[in-house]
Amino acid sequence: MNVLKHLVAILLIIGGLNWGLVGLWNFDLVVWLLGSWPTLVRIVYDLVGLAGVIALIEYAMKVSK
Repeated sequence: MNVLKHLVAILLIIGGLNWGLVGLWNFDLVVWLLGSWPTLVRIVYDLVGLAGVIALIEYAMKVSK
């Protein structure tokens, strides 16, 4: 489970930095890095979204205790 927590944290950091870049400078780092592979771009976005869901569930479980 520790590996999953680290992976979730890394994906959330990547997502947060990407959204910050999009918001500040309209620059999408994921598309810039992987733009020639649109399927891979979508997979990265899906993984970041899944990491957010996992983090939300884990947070909700801690708060409800």
